[in-house]
Amino acid sequence: MPTSSASTTDAAKPAAASGGVQSLERAFDLLERMADAGGEVGLSELSASSGLPLPTIHRLMRTLVACGYVRQQPNRRYALGPRLIRLGESASRLLGTWARPYLARLVEETGETANMALLDGDEIVYVAQVPSKHSMRMFTEVGRRVLPHSTGVGKALLAHTPPEEVRALLARTGMPAATEKTITTPEGFLDALALVRDAGYAVDDNEQEIGVRRLAVPVPNSPTAAAISISGPAGRVTEAATEKIVPILQQVAEELSTALANTAGNGGA
Repeated sequence: MPTSSASTTDAAKPAAASGGVQSLERAFDLLERMADAGGEVGLSELSASSGLPLPTIHRLMRTLVACGYVRQQPNRRYALGPRLIRLGESASRLLGTWARPYLARLVEETGETANMALLDGDEIVYVAQVPSKHSMRMFTEVGRRVLPHSTGVGKALLAHTPPEEVRALLARTGMPAATEKTITTPEGFLDALALVRDAGYAVDDNEQEIGVRRLAVPVPNSPTAAAISISGPAGRVTEAATEKIVPILQQVAEELSTALANTAGNGGA
């Protein structure tokens, strides 16, 4: 496949340019391809998507299995292994730490509680928060998991996901109503995602909690799907306030994106 050949060539270039270890780059590339495919794949699927020959993939997967980062299923397909969980949890904590100064700025400029959340499998997980200084403020526990259909960050993160993938996710999670305003049909949620694409931001209008309004935007080019949001009482996060808050959210998301990219670049130096 021409695409696969190009992918292999491109993957080899950074190793040659940076003096990196090609087998490591290939192994991490395979892990990311497994994650993109839902966490479980066959060798032939990896070969088709990566352009690498089967013997090379088999050798790399054997090593990953021996290290515990991949495991072979009874059906002979390969799945992401349990040792990745500890790495992911540590990385999520660090991501939240890096985001806190940007969330603090959001609080200073908007007056409302600021959050950062990731899409982890089919769920939204909150990884960082800086609370508002108002006596009446919203609080979401770091580590809390919620379903995407009832959250602003969920809408922001899924807005550009193909509709068939969104429908598949909703079929797996269900769409329970957190409040009477929660969207509970796939068609309604897809319509809401279209509005997010048009507006450039997402709104949770009493959908997760009555009396609470949240605004969210994705962090562009984040190494993992991430979004930031503000949350406050519906009486403060009004339509008029939204017009002022959204540009601030978008600017901070851009700056956080740049900071994460620089962090990744410094880590690879």
